[in-house]
Amino acid sequence: MTNSDAILARLMALHPKVIDLSLDRMHRILAALGNPERKIPPVIHVAGTNGKGSTQAMIRAGLQAGGKKVHAYTSPHLAHFHERIRLAGDLIAEDHLAATLEECEDANNGQPITFFEITTAAAFLAFSRTPADYTLLEVGLGGRLDATNVIDTPELTVITPVSIDHTQYLGDTLPLIAGEKAGIIKRGIPCIIGPQENDALRVIEARAQGLTAPISAYGQHWMIQPERDGMVFQDDHGLWDLPRPNLAGAHQIQNAGTALAALRQLGASADMARAAVTTAEWPARMQRLRHGPLIDLAGPKAEIWLDGGHNPAGGLAIAATLAAMPQRPTHLVCGMLNTKDITGYLRPLAPHTANLTAIDIPDEANTLPAADTAKAALQVGMETSTADDAAEAISRIIANDPSARILICGSLYLAGRILRDNG
Repeated sequence: MTNSDAILARLMALHPKVIDLSLDRMHRILAALGNPERKIPPVIHVAGTNGKGSTQAMIRAGLQAGGKKVHAYTSPHLAHFHERIRLAGDLIAEDHLAATLEECEDANNGQPITFFEITTAAAFLAFSRTPADYTLLEVGLGGRLDATNVIDTPELTVITPVSIDHTQYLGDTLPLIAGEKAGIIKRGIPCIIGPQENDALRVIEARAQGLTAPISAYGQHWMIQPERDGMVFQDDHGLWDLPRPNLAGAHQIQNAGTALAALRQLGASADMARAAVTTAEWPARMQRLRHGPLIDLAGPKAEIWLDGGHNPAGGLAIAATLAAMPQRPTHLVCGMLNTKDITGYLRPLAPHTANLTAIDIPDEANTLPAADTAKAALQVGMETSTADDAAEAISRIIANDPSARILICGSLYLAGRILRDNG
């Protein structure tokens, strides 16, 4: 266990709830730290239900291609906590992380605070002490009361597609959830709006209008569409003819459009736009695994893919990706959290998959039992079974189909475990 692991374990015990949306505790600890959030480089604040990470990764790739130094904050991490904090492009070093966490722990002085809040404060502290040109800040949950929403004057806000998720915290209708996401919009600050359902778009536009925040919305101010082997982005400033995103999946074209609209607002060049869509890296989004014990187990003829999507919109995106891939039976190995809409996630996948093997997410208290996942899969018409873990599931699949395409899916927590064991 590293020093930072030990500190993070202590921080987990500072609040009885994993999620408790409020800004009061953030304002308190940031004041104790000297308000580092007021000293960080210009912020691009990104909220939304789906595509936040991919969109942020493309914005970062484009800015870095233009010679900019970029901080980035994202969550959750997959394999290691350090993935959440990038300082001027590089993952935060272990000694720097441990020292910063300890400083925040001391400033908090044992008072109740959630894990996400105190680690977000640590990110702000690290960002405030490292020179950079921009700070990319991804919302953890919602927006209005998210710990990241303490930035009074960001350079730009970005809202990626909004859909139904986290209903116990954000509301059970699309307008309610969109209202929470739109809480990051600030008075007079430009806002990029990705593709939205009409009910969500109306709420976001109303919030922006009330704050006189200029908007650049998909379908009104910018468009993106596939064309032959590439894609075309167009807005009032002109047209960019670009390759398809290197991140897999048709949905990444829309994510690219949102990123490109943000880069255009920031004055990016065509070369920066090209780099944004061709060099971005974002793990566990239709990522093909190339090495590790599971690859050795599967053998040379099989393909193993990994995706962390976990809500109905994520299921639709994966289904569209599978439909566009070369014809080959796809076998799912699925583990999900018990807080997710598993039927909504699996229903669009059913027509594109041969079967599903359900597993528990290892070492995760909130895992949905494999038997419950299998039952839900059966209800949407999937051939289903259970296994003790991913290795057992893959062994069974390969025994019947040595050339199988296998997709491990259902949760970022499961994806993280797979990447840790096969990194």
